[in-house]
Amino acid sequence: MFGDIGRWLIGIGVALVGLGLLFLLLGRVPWLGRLPGDIVIERPGLTIYIPLGTMLLISLVLTLLANLIGRFWR
Repeated sequence: MFGDIGRWLIGIGVALVGLGLLFLLLGRVPWLGRLPGDIVIERPGLTIYIPLGTMLLISLVLTLLANLIGRFWR
């Protein structure tokens, strides 16, 4: 029982490290967050940023990745 919990915790830790590295690398991509469809509203003292195009692109990539992993997992 404790061996299974240990494996899960290690897996979660590895996933979190991978996610952290992914966020560091995505921060260095200059065009990410400036795609067509991203909405920026600027007023004096207020900036609202709605990254619709970026969210759609990330959603598409993650969906394709999840489908590929799901096909190979079976």
